Amino acid sequence: MSLQKNDTLSDDEIRRIIGDMGERARRASRILAVADTEAKNAWLSAMADALERDQDRILAANAEDMAEAKQNGISSAMLDRLHLTPERLRGMADAVRHVVTLPDPVGRVLSETTRPNGLKIQKVSVPIGVIGFIYESRPNVTSDAASLCLKAGNAVILRGGSEALRSNLAIGDCISKAGAAAGMPEDAVQIVSIPGHRAVSALVKLDSCVNLIIPRGGERLIRAIVEQSTIPVIKHYKGVCHIFADATCDQERALDIIENAKCQRPGVCNALETLLIHRDIAPVFVPKLVARMKQDKVLLRGDEEFRKFAKDPDVASATEEDWYTEYLALILSVRIVSGVDEAIDHINRYGSGHSDSILTADPEAAERFLNNVDSAAVYHNASTRFTDGGEFGMGAEIGISTDKLHARGPMGLEELTSYKYKVRGSGQIR
Repeated sequence: MSLQKNDTLSDDEIRRIIGDMGERARRASRILAVADTEAKNAWLSAMADALERDQDRILAANAEDMAEAKQNGISSAMLDRLHLTPERLRGMADAVRHVVTLPDPVGRVLSETTRPNGLKIQKVSVPIGVIGFIYESRPNVTSDAASLCLKAGNAVILRGGSEALRSNLAIGDCISKAGAAAGMPEDAVQIVSIPGHRAVSALVKLDSCVNLIIPRGGERLIRAIVEQSTIPVIKHYKGVCHIFADATCDQERALDIIENAKCQRPGVCNALETLLIHRDIAPVFVPKLVARMKQDKVLLRGDEEFRKFAKDPDVASATEEDWYTEYLALILSVRIVSGVDEAIDHINRYGSGHSDSILTADPEAAERFLNNVDSAAVYHNASTRFTDGGEFGMGAEIGISTDKLHARGPMGLEELTSYKYKVRGSGQIR
């Protein structure tokens, strides 16, 4: 896999290159679909070993990406995500080895029945086929996504960010050769080597070969892909996550949960962005909250009622836009509400369907919230930060979906499969 110069290729040439990748991936997917667990695990184990064995080559490629990224003025946060170290490479290898330990999601009998006419019908999990995975910044996603797709019996075409292209190509070449040496189909894992947006545009229109597109990155990237794609897209645009502190909540525990949800990693999609507080506890709870958030250097934006209880000139006035905003920073919007019904209405209006939580000692209020908030993950007395494949016991995730069709919430191996019906008869006719 070698770097190709985007500016020397015509649109037709790019479409031809991407189309050829799709055809080869589709052929590989037929073999992967019937591969047994032992074979898939052997491929993954070989890949993990190769990541450690080829450390020097991968780190050298990453050093070139880092040097160019610094010249281009990429932010320190992006540079940190891009940077590979021997420790991070070992972590990537260990993550692949962990996928080996996970149950094979393919071939599970999801349901079975025998009809009155004697037909035996089984619903069985099967691979999706060919997955196009489009992502930003982190080279470790290359091996993570490849290992998850392969364990679920799928071929994968990977297109990482241009800033990490050399790193991704080195990782892709390493794991592809190692897997092929262990018996994996040669084109099961492919990396798009063409920088620029035209290759992405070609990939997301390759509906003759690719069965699913999974974008992982910022809202702008995901919306651009959805607008162009002729292939189904699993996505979440943003995570406007809420916590509602009800009148009966344990206030000290509530402060700890709010602090964790907002401050532990403010730049991730399951971090808290809007806090709702029951009016009955506001006079006492709001000053406690303001003190805790000031200690954590969180900027507060509140409605007028919250600002009245806060009595702090540093608390800014929240605008209508704030309720829709995913800050990904130490900023928190706060609103006072009359109770659980108003909290539910607010979340269902302004939320993104990602993760929302109620803090309460009232079981009826908790059940009302859990049943009526229309989000992928709904919590009672817990931080929204738990919306994660590893935290949900999936072992790993390929992303988080706020869609309702096919997959919702953290996506692990099971979400990388579909199903088909196997129907066995003895001569029945209709």
